[in-house]
Amino acid sequence: HGEGHKLSPSEVPFAANIFALKKLGVHTVIGSGAVGSLREEIAPGDLVIVDEFIDKTFRRTNSFFGGFAAVHCEMDEPVCGRLRKTLLDAAKDIDIKTHPKGTYVCMEGPQFSTRAESLMHRVWGGDLIGMTAMPEAKLAREAQICYAMIALASDYDCWRPHEPERDRQTLLKEIISNLQTATNNCLELIKAVLTSGRELVYEDCRCRKSLDLAVWTDQGQIDPANKENLKVLFE
Repeated sequence: HGEGHKLSPSEVPFAANIFALKKLGVHTVIGSGAVGSLREEIAPGDLVIVDEFIDKTFRRTNSFFGGFAAVHCEMDEPVCGRLRKTLLDAAKDIDIKTHPKGTYVCMEGPQFSTRAESLMHRVWGGDLIGMTAMPEAKLAREAQICYAMIALASDYDCWRPHEPERDRQTLLKEIISNLQTATNNCLELIKAVLTSGRELVYEDCRCRKSLDLAVWTDQGQIDPANKENLKVLFE
């Protein structure tokens, strides 16, 4: 959201961020973000190692290739399986409640869900609701980057009504406290990953070859200047 949380989710420069990371030589990204829980068993403060997404965004640039090439990356497994396993293995080394999987519903925002929408997301099979995982995960796949997501549960979404006697200020303080707890837990998990000696760069991973069969446009029809501008994505 930028320094001082000035950008709404729709304004975050996802493509620029991923492109800059790839240009710097980054091949592995662990994303994180606050979410509302759609499940009773995912309590505020818990971590979730996301394995699936439902993308409801519609105002964001979700491809590097729009306007000059048809590029269709596979998203049947939207996060890197090997990186997920690394996170799951590291989670076993620490005493923090971490859920091994969860479906993240990414909405456009910036407004939160209506109760009807929240209930619908549960029927869809969603476990979490947030605003920032997409198109980050899709762009990482186009950049041939291994990507995984740690979701930080800050509260229950509005499918679960708050107790009527609790005022908004009290609820906000609780959400901030829960998010701080989840943030500390997330940092603890990442520290466990970094100090474990586990492999974090997977040269033979399918994520690193996601563009091999994805470009459907005739190469002769693609502007050479566009090819040059985006060549780092193919490295």
